[in-house]
Amino acid sequence: MKFKILSGLRVNKVVRYFIISDLFFVAGWGFINPILAIFIVDEIAGATVETVGIAAAVYWILKAIFQMPIGVYLDKNEGEKDDFYTLVLGLVLASITALFFIFIDKVWQLFVLQAFHALAFALYTPAWNSIFTRHLDKNHYAFDWSLDSTIVALAAGVSGALGGWAAQTFGFDIIFICASVLTMVAAIVTFLSPEIVFPKPPSNQTLPPRDHRPHLFGS
Repeated sequence: MKFKILSGLRVNKVVRYFIISDLFFVAGWGFINPILAIFIVDEIAGATVETVGIAAAVYWILKAIFQMPIGVYLDKNEGEKDDFYTLVLGLVLASITALFFIFIDKVWQLFVLQAFHALAFALYTPAWNSIFTRHLDKNHYAFDWSLDSTIVALAAGVSGALGGWAAQTFGFDIIFICASVLTMVAAIVTFLSPEIVFPKPPSNQTLPPRDHRPHLFGS
């Protein structure tokens, strides 16, 4: 199934679902990003502006380290099953990470949580990009990418404004709860539609015999 966007342009179902998932994910973390530095300085004992910089460095450096081997691993395996479950795992871990910001009050806990934050996004980024790229609409590659970029930019902008207001009005906890819930919604949207990525064979197609040999972990 396809639906029209503008001037007769159509977006296929996989692209649509992945943009919706990306929208919830980016909107969720859009609540956190504008206020995270303030949260660190105000709520974590002994934290300074320097701590904010180190926390950012921990995230970006570890994300860079993690996502390269993850990308290599995903490329070595044919099909999209590994990409799909890596994507869902990254979303679930990101949801848990957002919620755990509520419970930290020490600098070392912040750095540990930033490591999990990095791992979650390192799982999500190559897996999402891999599946999305394979399903881009022919001759509309730029449009599909720009549609995703436009929608998530709007989501991040709106959630950033709401996040600042909510943190000022209700405190930081509500921000992390909203981010966790929206990220989990993104995981559910993705997980409940595996037939999009793994289409079911026609009813008259003979399925190959199941392989009952034991498999190594992760294979």
